[in-house]
Amino acid sequence: MISVKRGTRIPLAVLLASTTLAAAPALAQQVATAADANSTTIGEVIVTAEKRAENVQHVPISIQVLDSKALQQLDVNNFQDYVKYLPSVAFQTFAPDQTTIYIRGVADGGNANHSGPQPSVGSYLDEQPITTIGGTLDIHAYDLARVEVLAGPQGTLYGASSESGTVRFITNKPTTSGFEAGYDLQGNTVAHGKEGYVAEGFVNIPLTSNVAVRLVGFDEHDSGYINNVFGTRTFERPDGTIDGTINNAAYVKNDFNPVDTYGGRAALKWDINDKWSITPSVVAQDMRADGVFGYEPGVGNLEVQRFAPDSFHDRWIQSALTVQGKIGRYDLTYSGGYFYRAIDSLSDYTDYSVAYDAFYGSGAYWVDNAGNPLSNPQQEIVGRDRFDKQSHELRIASPSTDKLRFVAGLFTERQTHWIIQDYQIQGLGSAISVPGWPNTIWLTDQNRIDKDDAGYAEVTWDATPHLQFLGGVRGYYYANQLYGFYGYSANYSSHTGAVNCPNFPGETFRNAPCVDLNKTAYGSGQTHKLSVTWKFDPDHLIYFTYSTGYRPGGVNRSGDFGPYSADHLTNYEFGWKTQWLDRSLQWNGAIYDENWTNFQFSFLGPNSLTIIQNAPSARILGLESSVEWRATSHLTISANGNLNDAQLTANFCGTNEVTGQFIASCDYNSALAPQGTRLPYTPIFKGDIMGRYGFDLMGWDAHVQASVAYNGKRTAAVFKTDNANLGYMPAYATADFSFGVERNKLTLEIFIKNAFNSLGQVNRYTPCTTAVCSVSYFGQPAAVYVVPITPLTAGIKVSQRF
Repeated sequence: MISVKRGTRIPLAVLLASTTLAAAPALAQQVATAADANSTTIGEVIVTAEKRAENVQHVPISIQVLDSKALQQLDVNNFQDYVKYLPSVAFQTFAPDQTTIYIRGVADGGNANHSGPQPSVGSYLDEQPITTIGGTLDIHAYDLARVEVLAGPQGTLYGASSESGTVRFITNKPTTSGFEAGYDLQGNTVAHGKEGYVAEGFVNIPLTSNVAVRLVGFDEHDSGYINNVFGTRTFERPDGTIDGTINNAAYVKNDFNPVDTYGGRAALKWDINDKWSITPSVVAQDMRADGVFGYEPGVGNLEVQRFAPDSFHDRWIQSALTVQGKIGRYDLTYSGGYFYRAIDSLSDYTDYSVAYDAFYGSGAYWVDNAGNPLSNPQQEIVGRDRFDKQSHELRIASPSTDKLRFVAGLFTERQTHWIIQDYQIQGLGSAISVPGWPNTIWLTDQNRIDKDDAGYAEVTWDATPHLQFLGGVRGYYYANQLYGFYGYSANYSSHTGAVNCPNFPGETFRNAPCVDLNKTAYGSGQTHKLSVTWKFDPDHLIYFTYSTGYRPGGVNRSGDFGPYSADHLTNYEFGWKTQWLDRSLQWNGAIYDENWTNFQFSFLGPNSLTIIQNAPSARILGLESSVEWRATSHLTISANGNLNDAQLTANFCGTNEVTGQFIASCDYNSALAPQGTRLPYTPIFKGDIMGRYGFDLMGWDAHVQASVAYNGKRTAAVFKTDNANLGYMPAYATADFSFGVERNKLTLEIFIKNAFNSLGQVNRYTPCTTAVCSVSYFGQPAAVYVVPITPLTAGIKVSQRF
């Protein structure tokens, strides 16, 4: 059984006063304002994507960067604020903090189940990995030095779950150079919703000549914009027997999906001497969301009918320690982190009860203690997730000025995930309730452990002033374990749950009635990287890269299905990074050919239980390109785009639901996903165009900006029947406008986002198998949910620095 994943919106923090945003390799933002009116040069941006400090234009990989200045001008609060301006990046989202990122079309469209595959994109906060099964963290991106998005396999320096790319959030570090502080205040209003706000601030305090502390805090309220409207549901079996009818009058509410997020960061830097420093830090965030973030087309635009409370409370904390120093000529870095995440959720599962009663007559089996069918067998899921992660990395690097230089390191990570998914039907008979859990028809109470150990090295050789070679390798070992209980009472099911407990005599797990799950999968291997770079001069280079990435394998909970193996991505990439016209024009790009072999695909099997199998293979051909032109000292223009052809290269035939065995071959018509099926969530074309003009306005540095972003047609699944049942997400475009003035470190801005109120779709899903839940039973709305982008949002922002 799979837990319900609620829909989401793109958060309300809007893109303000933005500069040119990179949507292709190595392009960063620089701004033309009246303050730098005599220059048209696009400034230099330093990144650490290759574990060294380097000019982004000299790094021969596809990397998109937003530095601290760009982040402030864009008013970026989290990843989804700027994802629409990253043409190579797509995402599947159900709700805030329930988002899966895809890069360059490497997307399986899986349901992000707690017992499913690890993500294919890694996430890092400074030096520490923060990737979790529960979805990419929506980090509130305030007071950051930069955000780096590394496209393509990063399997040597970043390892597991960086199969198709890596997203890095680099915070501003404490500095002893002097006191500084600032605040940002924003008020906004959302069409179809109410008002929201963002309050942020930071302070950097030198305590001594070699010790400084930096403190950051934020509080954000996002208005809801989806209405829970009145409706009724009838539980009716295929033979016409009516078990009962309910209404949702107690839960009717407009704008019932608000989000509140608050948190902060504290960091201390101690420069012990001129060679060694230590930086301990702690970051914490708390997010509370109500309602759901997808609407039901059968009910109305931005409207749903929900019959029980929906809520999601996600909080996390990360403590980290970084030690940097020198041993002789060599730089030594230790990075250790402890990460803890807790999620408590309530999810209305009435859609499942209605659909399964109508499709299978399940209402006849949901009975009370007297054996009578319940008149209200609606379900609700009570969820509880606890994540715990420890990571340690030790690396050594030779001086960056050496013609032959290297980076080498050791890495270890262990993460656990305690999962409770309690599917409740009030009044359920004790004989068919899970033992020890009154009113529980299905229970998941299990622990997941993922362990990853690795050693890596990259060597770079400047053969000539123009020719550079790079070679890298990473050896890895992983282990994945699931332990605990999942399923029904033995009196309800003869196949899944307590009936299997005799297979593990004497074993116990927390409050589970028994143990019916104890599986572990192991694996090891290597990933590689080879690159050749030709630098014509400091402003022009080309490169060719061969690189590989992987995701660890794992186990299926179902006893009928064996483990799934690691999948691998092989990337062939030709790219260029160029600057022209005295560095006032940048043109970067890349052409890539990626082969995804045995990729892990999760889908709903019997009883809507998530099954993971290795699909045959897929191929992704793509072109990404970006142009930024500072036409005058006042005018900056950019255009970014990605063409992507991602499709299966063989038929995916599925599994035998009785034996659990993978079906190796089938013809085109009988395949669940035939050869040529496009991978989900990635359009053939995605792009944007932006323009910004700076000018003097009565002694203030003023600017106006306009941008248009386009996202092409996409699917939300791989299986052809799922796509037929869900429908396609049509292409859409959005337009944003902003105007602002600045003087004496005080900034005032007004903005409008999604100015023409486009109802663009970013996900479509059902709460159970689409064949069952996408059907309209007895004239009632089908349980298909569409997740839209945020409606038109307008607001004003005040910022000041000291």
